[in-house]
Amino acid sequence: MEKEIKTIDEAKGIVRVTTLDERWYSKATIDKVTGLPTYDYFPSATWIANYYPKGIQYFKWLASRGWDESQAIMESAGEKGTRVHKATELLEKGSQIPIDMTLPDRLGVEKELTTEEIGCILSFKTFFELVKPEVLASEITVFCPDCAGTIDSIWRVKKDIKVGYDSTMTKGIWIIDKKTSQYIWESSKIQLSIYNEAEIPYNSMYISEEEWKNRKLAILGLGNKRTKSGYKFTEIPYKPKMVQVAKDIWANENPKAKPKQRDLPLVIKIEGV
Repeated sequence: MEKEIKTIDEAKGIVRVTTLDERWYSKATIDKVTGLPTYDYFPSATWIANYYPKGIQYFKWLASRGWDESQAIMESAGEKGTRVHKATELLEKGSQIPIDMTLPDRLGVEKELTTEEIGCILSFKTFFELVKPEVLASEITVFCPDCAGTIDSIWRVKKDIKVGYDSTMTKGIWIIDKKTSQYIWESSKIQLSIYNEAEIPYNSMYISEEEWKNRKLAILGLGNKRTKSGYKFTEIPYKPKMVQVAKDIWANENPKAKPKQRDLPLVIKIEGV
């Protein structure tokens, strides 16, 4: 969780604290007159995409588990995903992952990798060594006109390569989203389509206009128990109409959405002590 602090009344020591969590991103612009930063807030692509119906299989799973158990499972899966994403980011940058390595969860608490998380990381290693992509970007925050998000990876694949009995990763630029879930919900596909619409500085990554025009999207499932390799590669079609549907549903359900803000004293003290 992050927070931004803006002075409201300097004489009284009052500041406005804006809390940013998984639902919000902020983008600073410098005021040309004052030279001070001002902030615009954007809902996350994940938050918006999750408003799209996940389908009957999801609701069957939810019913079979019950509400409390399903929420606990999803919370645990979220923690696993956070740590696996961090580990794969480190691997993409050339770092090594000791088997007893500690990585932070979403609250910043350092924990040793679990056996299941190590399995996900090993499946990523297998896939990466097979494809040998050129890593152009890893864990980058991107902005659309009305939302924002974090892209896991942008790769350049230098030749067509078979990555499964029924799937081939073709030559070109790929926007990759890594998942540790055993399922690919429609919301995950929409999330990738939102990223496809983002303002991405591809020229600074030495991507040509032609390459970017023909970019492709994919979800890389890690720790997949249904495959011998442990990974599942799925190319995802761009779905602009479904993106708009998800945005419309989100806007209808969150008409006054904004980050939490409170005016607080800059310094807390007990008078007379």
